[in-house]
Amino acid sequence: MPITDQRVAGHAFLRQMYDDSYFPDRVVDQGKAILLRLCERIEAEQPSDLEALYVLTHAATEEFNLLDTEFVAAGSGIETVAREWICDEFWFVASAYGFTDADGEELTANRDW
Repeated sequence: MPITDQRVAGHAFLRQMYDDSYFPDRVVDQGKAILLRLCERIEAEQPSDLEALYVLTHAATEEFNLLDTEFVAAGSGIETVAREWICDEFWFVASAYGFTDADGEELTANRDW
């Protein structure tokens, strides 16, 4: 399902990670795909409140938890700076879809990175 929100469709997800050679593009591509799937799910399911949004963001966070092993295998990892960049992307997604009162920490509360 294509993304219909134009701000989201035109957003350069994980740009800072692509700009940093420490993070392999092929693994960053997988992270970008996770975020795009999150957007697709939000558009399809149209969560009515923050609790429903958090269910979706926590599922995407679980995917990032698994992706961290891919980063590690490639000699990289989701460390402090990358964690902040990824969390910023979750906040962008929440706010783009009207959830400006979302708790930034709660969006990825189940992260293990």
